[in-house]
Amino acid sequence: MRASNLYAPTLRNTPAEAEIISHQLMYRAGMIRKVAGGMYTFLPLGWRVIRKIEQIIREEMDAAGGQEVCMPILQPSELWEESGRWAAYGDEMMRIKDRHHRDFCLGPTHEEMITDLVRDEVRSYKQLPLMLYQIQDKFRDERRPRFGLMRSREFIMKDLYSFDKDVDSMNVSYQKMYDAYTNIYNRMGLEFRPVEADNGAIGGGHSHEFTVLADAGESNIAYCTKCDYAASDEKAELAPIEAAAEEALPLEKVATPGTNTIDSLVSFLNVPIEKTIKAVAYQTDTDQLVLVFVRGDHDVNEVKVINQVPGALDLHMAEEEAIKAAGGYPGFMSPIGVKEGTLILVDPTVMNMANAVAGANEADHHYKNVNPKRDFTQESIVVTDLRMVKEGDPCPHCGAKMTMTRGIEAGQVFTLGTKYSQSMGAVFLDEHGKEQPLYMGCYGIGVGRTMAAAIEQNNDEQGIVWPRAIAPYEVVVVAVNAKKDDQLAYAEEVYGECQQAGP
Repeated sequence: MRASNLYAPTLRNTPAEAEIISHQLMYRAGMIRKVAGGMYTFLPLGWRVIRKIEQIIREEMDAAGGQEVCMPILQPSELWEESGRWAAYGDEMMRIKDRHHRDFCLGPTHEEMITDLVRDEVRSYKQLPLMLYQIQDKFRDERRPRFGLMRSREFIMKDLYSFDKDVDSMNVSYQKMYDAYTNIYNRMGLEFRPVEADNGAIGGGHSHEFTVLADAGESNIAYCTKCDYAASDEKAELAPIEAAAEEALPLEKVATPGTNTIDSLVSFLNVPIEKTIKAVAYQTDTDQLVLVFVRGDHDVNEVKVINQVPGALDLHMAEEEAIKAAGGYPGFMSPIGVKEGTLILVDPTVMNMANAVAGANEADHHYKNVNPKRDFTQESIVVTDLRMVKEGDPCPHCGAKMTMTRGIEAGQVFTLGTKYSQSMGAVFLDEHGKEQPLYMGCYGIGVGRTMAAAIEQNNDEQGIVWPRAIAPYEVVVVAVNAKKDDQLAYAEEVYGECQQAGP
């Protein structure tokens, strides 16, 4: 490409909406232009980067046994109704009707579509394992599109789906993709970490996010300073904290006027915050009340909470009437006195506490000397990890201290098990001629997000510093004095040799 022919309209000033470095620099370098909120046109320089990222992805997917397909973006509602996700997916799904008033969506993902394809074609275990992938646009109606390519409504994604005969084979496919993703991000020259993650709306079991480390990232990552354990803050496993042994004292109700926050309670009673029990009350999208209890200095991890409520998709703070109907009192809650049958979730660290302070379920009153193993007696209590990881927490694998950093989720790998194959009737005949559901995996890479993440990680005061593998151009040929025929001729010769060498 000759510079005189290159369409790269640069900007002197950064648009006000461009909040992060990658968005600013892609605008200024003439790589993208906004069409509408969360929708962008790629200009030639930006599109060359996208194509280079796609090529690395294709090479690694093919090397791992993947085969490329292309499925429709427009998907019929019937497939999503079979899986149970048409109503459950939420407002992010872009839904439309055709001229015959039939419901369709612009695909945010393709689990249903690929399952429908394979269930009509795969009949025998001899056709497995099978891995199919595509690279194409996806659509999600983000409530607040922002950060350029980081959170947009139309975006390019590579999604691969694996099909296997059993759990062991599914895990083999998962490891192949894990290794392929590692190769992809290494080849791009990016600093990244695979971290254990929550599956979210996709469902299924095991999952890792491939997170490019960058200050602008929306993901909080906890990682061990000694071993290789790393996880998103939503997923991080936390071992219970053991409290010092104490003789259990008799339960005592005390007046605590105006102490409906942990800070005010600590100040009023002059007790360490580690001796207090925090209560948070939620209601699910199905209106189920969930009472959650963690140590006073800990924060509740809402992802862990919702994972404990089968069928729930969302949480909101509970209404005062619902709390009181269950025997609680807002601002002064504990499990003591709450009606049997109420879902009560208690963090294991709380259960290890001795002579703690917790609400008395009565206005302006708390209990002292709460010993949860003695005093929390309801059969409906579930003891499970509920807290949010923080700097210095012990690693669940080796016990060393964990530290926190930020990153950009550029890719994610999932095991799905039989979540979709069972609901959609995708079965095969095993070695004994018996029908079995297919075991699936799902593996996505945000191509545009990866481009933005690379910029966030590689820039200086002069602009973007591309890793060579994904730079739009690797060589610039300049004749020092183009008026001299010999210099111009030599520049043309070098340019011709570079073109012959290929990308």
